[in-house]
Amino acid sequence: MIFSKTSKKIRVMITPFRDGLQSSFGGKVRLSDYLPAMKLAAEVGIKHMEFGGGARYQAPYFYLGENPFETMQAMRDAVGPDVELQILTRSVSGVTLTTQSLEGLSLQAKLMQTHGTTWDRNFDYMNDVGNLVKTGKPIVDAGMHHQACIALMGLPFKSEKVHTPEFYIDIGHRLLDSDVHIDSLCLKDASGTTDPKTIYDTVKGLKKIMPEDMVLWQHTHDTASTAVSCYMAGIEAGVDGVDLSIRPMASGTVQPDVRSLAHGLKGTGFDLDLDVTKIREIEDLLNEGLKEYNFNPTTTTADARVLGFPMPGGAIGPNVHMMVKAGILDKYSDVLAEFPVVVEAGGAWTSVTPGSQQYWLQAFNNVMYGRWEKIDAGYGRAVLGYFGKTPLPPDPEVIKIASEQLKLSVFEGDPLEAAPKNIEPATEALKERDLPVNDVNTFLVLAAMVPGKKMELNEGIRLLTGKGKIDIPLKKKEEEKPVAETKPSVSVATGPSISGPVKTKCIVEENGKSRIFYVTLEPVSVGTESVEQKPSEKPLPGDGETVYSTFAGTVDIVDILVKVGSEVSKGQVVAQVEAMKAKHDIKAQKNGTVSAILVEIGDEIDSSKPILTIA
Repeated sequence: MIFSKTSKKIRVMITPFRDGLQSSFGGKVRLSDYLPAMKLAAEVGIKHMEFGGGARYQAPYFYLGENPFETMQAMRDAVGPDVELQILTRSVSGVTLTTQSLEGLSLQAKLMQTHGTTWDRNFDYMNDVGNLVKTGKPIVDAGMHHQACIALMGLPFKSEKVHTPEFYIDIGHRLLDSDVHIDSLCLKDASGTTDPKTIYDTVKGLKKIMPEDMVLWQHTHDTASTAVSCYMAGIEAGVDGVDLSIRPMASGTVQPDVRSLAHGLKGTGFDLDLDVTKIREIEDLLNEGLKEYNFNPTTTTADARVLGFPMPGGAIGPNVHMMVKAGILDKYSDVLAEFPVVVEAGGAWTSVTPGSQQYWLQAFNNVMYGRWEKIDAGYGRAVLGYFGKTPLPPDPEVIKIASEQLKLSVFEGDPLEAAPKNIEPATEALKERDLPVNDVNTFLVLAAMVPGKKMELNEGIRLLTGKGKIDIPLKKKEEEKPVAETKPSVSVATGPSISGPVKTKCIVEENGKSRIFYVTLEPVSVGTESVEQKPSEKPLPGDGETVYSTFAGTVDIVDILVKVGSEVSKGQVVAQVEAMKAKHDIKAQKNGTVSAILVEIGDEIDSSKPILTIA
């Protein structure tokens, strides 16, 4: 039983304002909906909060039309100068999903510090110590508290070589022996799949080699309902600080509620460094601010299956929301079942971002297209070494397939050296569009750049040109039912009222052959006067077979690879859509000639909206 004869305070970082938002809603929560709760948290004495980085850097301008640096500054202004505000960064990826140059990471650190950050928790999903050392230096140079992470994960297969206490302690030893200044260490279990005994033994071993005054922090998720037991094991072994959240964004895929751990520590001699009686007030403000949001049961309910698919809460939330949007949530269980396969074949890197997304997308591709038939670009580059050294050697056959599909060789060099130098291209993109060139705008564009992605789809450019996408997971409002008329209406109802052109498809079958016609209906006035029908301004083609998205839900058109008049063959890729943060091919279903293109790059479509026709 955990017990201390002398009283010890356990430091707490409150996470609902970053990890809670990300794990519950993919980060898609408007600043105004949680800022009052954050302000109150500071007023009642909470000293340490997570407020940025991770998906909460990208989500504001990818989905909310908000500048992430402006939101960070607003949070700093709300809580005052004395609260420690922490961000989460991803080593060679920074706050992005791809590798960044050291120059880009230095700009990132400068901007984060300028806009209110005091602590930077930096992890590397490969646990590549070289990556952690090199990317830690910009954090130190910017004047922030540098918290270096050891990423934890419970393996979905048996191995005595990695993800053991000895494995983690060795990483800590090499970090402490490096030439980079480290203020504190953190054990980060993003999926909540490490068992309490491994936590206990790891903490015991690290405490023996750490400087006496260095803080050891612990982070986990309650996805498998084991977070409190893991925290208590860590505290008993010597952990100094933990991450906790507040309802309604607590437990499930998030951290446990403050009150859960406080209750577990009663009478043990350990106590949390905040006033637990004030948590209810913060919860009330969060409930009020989030009352319009749709909490998905997949993110709010514990799921012990995660022990077999170590997926972090911060990734389950966004991916579930993306699957719902794309209309493919029925594939969720199949993707989870494929997880152990891609983890073992990839080399057992930890499932923190971007590693979790790489695992997820490869498992998703295996389900949708057949195992290894379509290698996700991120997963393939990770297997080939472009993000650092994998903990275990990847499957040689998967290396071969990834190399062939991506047309890349195995890489054994420095990921930072191989990363694209994106500052200059980002600056040029701003100049070409007569947008202000400054550090913030440059980084907004840089951080949204992905190999092969067209600049007109860059979320930084879209935000700065007023074309940012708004995608907030709000509850669907019930339409008001019309009140029944007590008297007969003068007007004659002939069908649904329309205020603009409506395009519809008509299929005519004759002698065993089908012909497709597209008809545009214009609104007309009904009355005693003659009716004049306006011709369609953009008539759709009369002949041809229509190509649709293969996703039932909503996806984005990211490329059109043919023109009107192009000759195409059956199976040829004619367009690409983005779903689950990855490109997917749309193929021609017949030989023929492209007779019309009915969408533009950047359009949001579903399976009911035609992309093009082939005659």
